[in-house]
Amino acid sequence: MKLLIVEDQVRTGQYLHQGLSEAGFTVELATDGETGQFLALTGDHDLLILDVMLPGRDGWQILKAVRQAGIDTPVLFLTARDAIEDRVHGLELGADDYLIKPFAFSELLARVRSLLRRGATPSADTSLAVADLRLDLIRRRVERGGQRIDLTAKEFGLLELLLRRQGEVLSKALIASQVWDMNFASDTNVIEVAIRRLRAKVDDAYDDKLIHTVRGMGYVLEVRSS
Repeated sequence: MKLLIVEDQVRTGQYLHQGLSEAGFTVELATDGETGQFLALTGDHDLLILDVMLPGRDGWQILKAVRQAGIDTPVLFLTARDAIEDRVHGLELGADDYLIKPFAFSELLARVRSLLRRGATPSADTSLAVADLRLDLIRRRVERGGQRIDLTAKEFGLLELLLRRQGEVLSKALIASQVWDMNFASDTNVIEVAIRRLRAKVDDAYDDKLIHTVRGMGYVLEVRSS
């Protein structure tokens, strides 16, 4: 999935680019309205994330140009403009969602995935699976060996991240930023506790363990031969 971010605040743009890239998306970043509009009109993107106040051309103008060109790519406004009339204006122009700054990255990621699912074809995958473990993204349900597993929202988010990146060793810092929307502090054990609780639900009752620790590096979800 390819995303276009049009954001003139350097730190915010870099934060979004890094976070969404680590979540598995291909991300293109523009820092002014004119470049953003050119890329939106000429690129093949699955989602546009637009700020409103931009140098050159504002987000309203970009969206208007995109819709006039017959492009129906989903658009998410990410802006500090929180007045009701601004939200209404954006939606009337053809935006699909509107998120106010400051925002939690976990909420942004959830909205991005929701918009992409909404715009996907009916044949698009709505579940993630490995071995006999299955995660249903629509119903937010997890099963292993046909047995339902009840997870908290954070445990579900952690398992989803591990499944999406199965076979990859994920650092504690990456997990903290993607699931908890925070910078990892070496003196906290929140990640270890969460992994331990997830293992108790997903692995403990089964002979084949799926969640593994890679010492000094992080965690990986994968099938390992006995």
